[in-house]
Amino acid sequence: MNMSRRCELCPRKCGVDRSKTVGYCRAPSTVRLGLVSLHQWEEPCLVGPRGAGTIFFSHCTMRCAFCQNHAISADGFGVEVSIERLAQIFVEQQTRGAANVELVTPTHYTTQIIAAVSSARSNGLSIPVVWNSNGYERVSTVKRLRGTVDVFLPDLKYLDDKSAVEISDAPNYFRHASKAIETMFNLVGAPIFDGALMKRGVIVRHLILPNRRHDSIRIVDWLYKTFGDDIYISLMNQYTPMFRAEFFPGLNRRLTTFEYQSVVDHALELGVKNCFIQVGRTASTEFVPTFDGNGVRHIQSDCTPI
Repeated sequence: MNMSRRCELCPRKCGVDRSKTVGYCRAPSTVRLGLVSLHQWEEPCLVGPRGAGTIFFSHCTMRCAFCQNHAISADGFGVEVSIERLAQIFVEQQTRGAANVELVTPTHYTTQIIAAVSSARSNGLSIPVVWNSNGYERVSTVKRLRGTVDVFLPDLKYLDDKSAVEISDAPNYFRHASKAIETMFNLVGAPIFDGALMKRGVIVRHLILPNRRHDSIRIVDWLYKTFGDDIYISLMNQYTPMFRAEFFPGLNRRLTTFEYQSVVDHALELGVKNCFIQVGRTASTEFVPTFDGNGVRHIQSDCTPI
């Protein structure tokens, strides 16, 4: 079924024919990519010696005021690729030595990605496929990923719906994201590792925002009560006021050490064992990728086996 003909992939269920017009996410039926890269700044179990094989998809189902990827999510920069080219890119990432194929903000291209992964696997793709999403998903869409995705890497941005609407224009965010994450866990189960690298499992990211640490604590509570140590939690302190954050009271500054540490301490007090934390200076624009279409258009000369 071509979901682009009546797109209901995300909770908005726009129902538009994306071959003729666009819905909320503004994505056409053809895949658009902003960057293909080897990324060293992911969770350690996703990186390996050469990096995670990140593939950044253009457009987004949310409107986060602070989005660091706004050049592709909101402004819509991207290079059009066919499903055949997308499959080729997956294999190229493996050839470069990527630890995985990491699909960044992929939900609105679910149908095309499933087809491309199938094609790539028939052409030798064997590294894990990672689904790095904003968490604003429909259960029915997540279920379609059975057999395609090995590692789920969703955000869980908000428990408080008022914040979700005000900051990201995502009504009922927690209701949708919590059910989606439960479905992700049901699909892949507890973590499986090959040495230091995760081959299967769920890592839930939570970016702690200024003035909202109590919401973060409630999120940690829900995650640990629901999954225990059968998932990994990634608590992030890298919030950087970018894009339109300056127009939102309370979001126009970086996180304080106290705000971040209080959430980490709460996780420790609960007994959370499988948790990634960030140390040092991570709130900086130097960690933001440059979206220039690199690696998208042509086979690169660095695609030699290691």
